[in-house]
Amino acid sequence: MAFEGLSERLEETFKKLKSKGSLSESDVKEAMRTVRLALLEADVSYKVAKDFTNSVTEKAIGAKVMESLTPAQMVIKIVNEELTALMGGTQSRLAYASHPPTIIMMCGLQGAGKTTHCAKLAKKLKSEGHRPMLAACDIYRPAAIKQLQVVGAQVDTPVFEMGTTNPVTIAKEAVRICKDKGYDYLIIDTAGRLHIDEQLMQELKNIKAEVHPHEILLVIDSMTGQDAVNVAATFNEALGVDGLILTKLDGDTRGGAALSARAVTGKPIKFVGVGEKLSDLDVFHPDRMASRILGMGDMLSLIEKAEQTLDEKKAAELEERLRKNKFDLNDLLSQMQEVRKLGSMKDILGMIPGIGNKIKDADIDEGALTKTEAIIRSMTPGERSKPDIINASRKRRIAAGCGMQVEDVNRLLAQYKQMQKMFKQMNSKGSRKKMRRMGGMGGGFPGMMPQ
Repeated sequence: MAFEGLSERLEETFKKLKSKGSLSESDVKEAMRTVRLALLEADVSYKVAKDFTNSVTEKAIGAKVMESLTPAQMVIKIVNEELTALMGGTQSRLAYASHPPTIIMMCGLQGAGKTTHCAKLAKKLKSEGHRPMLAACDIYRPAAIKQLQVVGAQVDTPVFEMGTTNPVTIAKEAVRICKDKGYDYLIIDTAGRLHIDEQLMQELKNIKAEVHPHEILLVIDSMTGQDAVNVAATFNEALGVDGLILTKLDGDTRGGAALSARAVTGKPIKFVGVGEKLSDLDVFHPDRMASRILGMGDMLSLIEKAEQTLDEKKAAELEERLRKNKFDLNDLLSQMQEVRKLGSMKDILGMIPGIGNKIKDADIDEGALTKTEAIIRSMTPGERSKPDIINASRKRRIAAGCGMQVEDVNRLLAQYKQMQKMFKQMNSKGSRKKMRRMGGMGGGFPGMMPQ
């Protein structure tokens, strides 16, 4: 997870502050010195780290402690607010042209994931009801056009290409096609280089001058740390970008680029790439990211992800079965398959307030759902519907069928009974609406919590 190291250091710092009944000016300054070192270790630029801690120190020392908060909580609140402001303050939305198509020009260096993120953005736009089209204006990199066609097909989005024709001509013609065929977004995949050069910048300037894009998005690789920030600053100075897309944020445990890039360029981070799948593109919310960095979780993002990913019809069916106390192992199997769509257990739990920091070093068995699924699939349809009929001999057969021990089968059945009991209690208390809001995920599945 991004910012993992920074989050751990901040947690240690705030734990020391919480142990004090009152805070002196020297306590705050010492804490901010530690925070500055943590930011530098997270690959945040020195100037950004220094300005950030100076701002927090000034507000913390001069602030009146709210009656409902301890001094340490007041400092944490200020840090949270300043982190949010550092990353942009509020979510920055894509432009939408009053007369379509809205033209988005994607730029960046080779290897940052520009072509893939063209498709990721197209997929996200389609999910919102738009009709995007992709334009292949990278005529230099071998197989660049073919790559865009492949990923475009995977997200069911048309790709306009004219081979190795002048990229400015291709972009101009793509705009015309969009207008004729009613596409409301045009995403232009431009050429990149291994390094910034005048030829690259001039071509991008020519495309910009010809088609007047509504958004120029710079795709930068967060794994490159301060190099990513330097790239962002150079592109912005030469081209005037409107926003940033940070890729590979899931693989960068430091995350300093996310904190520095916005501060250095003054341009908002609009999206972050959080995985290799074409669906792994998240809208960037500065306030939510700040909460995650401080170990406060991110329930809003988890709920939004559940709403977008989980099957609403299945959730409604589960609610009906729960209402009638008919929850069985078929339902458990179905819900586990739904939860898999949300990502790894560690990522899911990391978004829940109060749990994220506790699971960093915990041994979470990511294969537990697979093992549980194997046990259930080894059962007959009758055993899944009526687990009470599973006796000792059936348990031995089920264990042999999935290559596990009888103890594993017993453990699953015991957990199922606990869940069934909990659902009955929730049902009796009139809590069905709460369960439905969570997409039917009430209760923990085997393997969800750290052992």
